[in-house]
Amino acid sequence: MATNPDIKIAKSYTGPIFDCDSHIHERDYEFMKEYLPKELHAQWLPARKVGPDGRFGLHLGDRMVENAEANSEGLVPPPGRLKEWLKAMKEGQGNVAGWIHPTEDMMGPERRLAKLDEFGVEGCILFVGEFVSTFGYYPQDKTGNAILAAYNRYVKDHWGFAYADRIFTTGLLSLWDLETSVAEAKWLVEQGCRVVCMPMGPAGGRSPADPYFDPVWQILDDAKMAVTYHVSEANFMHPLIREFGEKPLQPRRTGQTAWQWMFCYSELPVQITLANVIYHNFFERFPNIRLGSVENGCSWLPNFLEKLDKMRGMAKNGYWPCGQLPERPSRIFKEHCFVVAYPEDDVKGVVERIGTSDCILMGSDYPHAEGVPEPRDFYAEALTELPDADVRAIMYENGKRFMRA
Repeated sequence: MATNPDIKIAKSYTGPIFDCDSHIHERDYEFMKEYLPKELHAQWLPARKVGPDGRFGLHLGDRMVENAEANSEGLVPPPGRLKEWLKAMKEGQGNVAGWIHPTEDMMGPERRLAKLDEFGVEGCILFVGEFVSTFGYYPQDKTGNAILAAYNRYVKDHWGFAYADRIFTTGLLSLWDLETSVAEAKWLVEQGCRVVCMPMGPAGGRSPADPYFDPVWQILDDAKMAVTYHVSEANFMHPLIREFGEKPLQPRRTGQTAWQWMFCYSELPVQITLANVIYHNFFERFPNIRLGSVENGCSWLPNFLEKLDKMRGMAKNGYWPCGQLPERPSRIFKEHCFVVAYPEDDVKGVVERIGTSDCILMGSDYPHAEGVPEPRDFYAEALTELPDADVRAIMYENGKRFMRA
């Protein structure tokens, strides 16, 4: 939806909302004892505990998950403290103060549905909570898939995948092992899953869009599945980190270098992944799939789309693993891909530069501290300078299209 300077600018937003970034909170991980195969417990069972080195936190077996936010008193960071969180980061603090006891809406669908009504939210995409910080620790094979599958069984039993047709909880799906990935994709579709969350980057030395993985993608395409890449550890960046003499899997806010923040986390890994998928002519084979970048911001989008087109030209006579693209990659992106903006992004500037708001989504990040207090506050933080039609598109219509809800 291209912006028109003659359209009236909204003074406030009172319309419908579709929140494309919200989260579960895992109170504890006792549930994983039931779902994770027993032979994997010793090394891979997640638990909040004191580890061998005396530190309390989320552990996989006896290995500390450095980027999880675990509190010995069972507290969680207060929701919607974006400005305080950014201020704390600027001042060198690890997190915001005033941690609270988790509320029931963070841990179950019935109370979360009531919270959506309180917020005036029609529907939401619900991602894993602290568990997302474990993705970078798993072996990329059948074992890793078994751990993700165990979490999916918990989600199915305790949240459902489309509760009241308003809470769309993400299934976890990787490409780490073709046989078990195919089986898990089939199971998720059979359980009514409408959106999956996948690790970014390659798998087993192959592009995620390599035809080798087409059996997985075909299942998702037949189901018209939405596929998301939520910010998380990008394992494929680890060799690069080591080549520069640094260590991967360090505590995010207190141990990661500025260089790692800039090049190895968040927006660059997702750009690499999305560009690779598009250049592999993925959407010619799977036109029903929509890809979404979540919690990676949108400020990078204009330059990314410009360079996506430019490099197609540079490689015009080069090697195209899955054949030449039928049109400009930027157009392919705008038709099939979506990006959740940060509240602090210059969304108006992004929309003006790319010529549309159709591929931009809103996300509150509730109940995490890095988000806005309530989903409607996203408008006040990011969208006040946009025309009404663009505001409604970002706050509601684009999310509905992404989810085909």
